[in-house]
Amino acid sequence: MTTPRTWAVDLGGILLAGLLGAVVLIAELASGPRPEDAYLVITVTGLLVACVSLGARRRFPATVAVITLAVSAVAPAAVIAAGVGLYTVAAYRRFPLAAALGLLALPVAAVRIGLHPASALLPTPGWLLVNLLAVVAVLSSGGFARTRRLLVDSLAERARRAEAEQALRAERVRRVERERIAREMHDVLAHRLSLLSLQAGAMEYGAADKPALAESARVMQAGAHQALEDLRGVITVLRDDEETALVHGLADVPVLVEESRRAGADVVLDDRLTGTEGIPDRVGHTVHAIVREALTNARKHAPEETVTVVIDGREGDAVTVEVRNGLPGADTPSRIPGSGTGLIGLTERAALAGGELAHGARGGDFVVRGRLPWPP
Repeated sequence: MTTPRTWAVDLGGILLAGLLGAVVLIAELASGPRPEDAYLVITVTGLLVACVSLGARRRFPATVAVITLAVSAVAPAAVIAAGVGLYTVAAYRRFPLAAALGLLALPVAAVRIGLHPASALLPTPGWLLVNLLAVVAVLSSGGFARTRRLLVDSLAERARRAEAEQALRAERVRRVERERIAREMHDVLAHRLSLLSLQAGAMEYGAADKPALAESARVMQAGAHQALEDLRGVITVLRDDEETALVHGLADVPVLVEESRRAGADVVLDDRLTGTEGIPDRVGHTVHAIVREALTNARKHAPEETVTVVIDGREGDAVTVEVRNGLPGADTPSRIPGSGTGLIGLTERAALAGGELAHGARGGDFVVRGRLPWPP
């Protein structure tokens, strides 16, 4: 990309090559007899051609280097422009190409010295050595500039990539947190709202002789239904591999059962576990979540059926949890809407804990059964 800085550098290079070329020509004129007019015309024309060609050195560095080298063979004043061309190739192209053009500069220098013998201070081999050292210096400085530019570009690219990766990590953290909150919203709010709806239904039934109270109960139940519908609209199936907050555990399962009983559900808890200190927190949290979701589903779809919760297990083997309730009759509609995301989420949660979850109709009952590892 062309910028004011590159324009200034290119213009400075052209002016420098022209100025130093003029100095070379003046020194040559002052050190010997006046050359022929044809020589002056060739030298001045060659200097102008070489300087003008430098304007395209960034787009066509190799072509410009060849042109300036060829011109410098017959016009010694263009040797500075040829050096600028070689520098550009070394700075913007790979080393093999720059080295090849550097080698080309040596026979060009031999032709130039043969056509225009240099000062008697050095013999021809001496001048060739000087040209060789000059070519090495130009290629080395150009190669250093190229290496430095590539390093700066690489560091800038790495900085941009690191910034982009940091933004992606931040976005992932935000997304995982939103998913965790959404999962907990489904697990906790659906449980509470189903309790509220069930209690409102019981209140409506018990207040048949009190129309105002019965109407309030109907409004409460309708509000709970609508809240569950809204919750279903914002909760999607969550499939992530992050830890969920370990809020509840095995010790809280009796509390869940008691809450359901107070809401009017018939729940039987059979806890056969002993010595539960070694059960991992993740496993306890998953058992609690399975029971909570199963009780919620039973209240939604089979509120009149008895629910049996059995928790068993053996250290070094597994913890098993089974929640069983009778299937509702064909003429019993679901009293509370559901989205189906809870059991899917529980299946994933059990898999993340190293276990498995199965659910479905079995022998006239709906059974949710989970098996989770209990390390020794």
